[in-house]
Amino acid sequence: MAYVLLCFTALFWAGNFVLGRAMHLVLPPITMAEMRWSLALLLILPFLLPRLRLHWSVICRYWKRLLFMGVLSVASFNTLIYVGLTHTTATNATLLQSAVPIVILLVTGLFFKEPVSLRQWGGVACSLMGVLTLITAGHLETLLHLSINQGDLWVLGGVFSWALYSISLRWKPIELDGFTFFGVTVVVGVLVLLPLSLLELQTVAPPAWSTKSIATIVYMAICPSILAYIFWNRGVAELGAPKAGLFIHLMPLFGIVLSAIFLGEAIRSYHFVGMALIFGGIYLAVVADALKRIQKTT
Repeated sequence: MAYVLLCFTALFWAGNFVLGRAMHLVLPPITMAEMRWSLALLLILPFLLPRLRLHWSVICRYWKRLLFMGVLSVASFNTLIYVGLTHTTATNATLLQSAVPIVILLVTGLFFKEPVSLRQWGGVACSLMGVLTLITAGHLETLLHLSINQGDLWVLGGVFSWALYSISLRWKPIELDGFTFFGVTVVVGVLVLLPLSLLELQTVAPPAWSTKSIATIVYMAICPSILAYIFWNRGVAELGAPKAGLFIHLMPLFGIVLSAIFLGEAIRSYHFVGMALIFGGIYLAVVADALKRIQKTT
């Protein structure tokens, strides 16, 4: 069952990218993120309120830390992705998202002085070439003229935001259980996004409400937010983090398929080149070591 749940988690997250692209002309990106997380908060609030009361002293003690994590995860990550999806394809976004493990390795190696092997640095370089291939549409010479798709740069901003959030989890207050911590970050994200959404609505057309746009917000609030969180935790609990982490790499596959079916996005040769380079780098830098650890424990 854990394998099925982790597959659904990757599918839900990929679907979030595809819908973000599909509705970018209907729902402004910051407002889309605010409505998604506001609805998610309303749905979990009956279960969250008793836990907030119970852990209020802990929340107050670590409020700066929790604010930082909430801004990086809920407020920044998906918002930057949605902004990027107004200028780039869902295919590119899901492929770039797969570079998160490499960014984590790069940041921890450079700034936290964690040991990184030569093979892992080779993986970083390989994945970086894959990312550059995607954002230049296979024409690396465009880097000389700085003619890069700005949507891809926004998505990369989201990738770095999630990577930094993942790294910051080492400072998560141990007194908070997983659900309470998740709920607090959602509260932070909703409060931070609210004024930004109001400012956005002063400069763009308001959301065009229809059955599709409402269904999009409902899906985003339930599937990639609440259900993916529950499924992910269950998968990690049953299989362990190393095995569960490998399922993240299903996102680009699901994203490409969903984008082609529902958005009619063309799959170009540079997509396959970029994907091969990113996945090759991930294997060198992350997967090979994870598989060794799994073999030692089985």
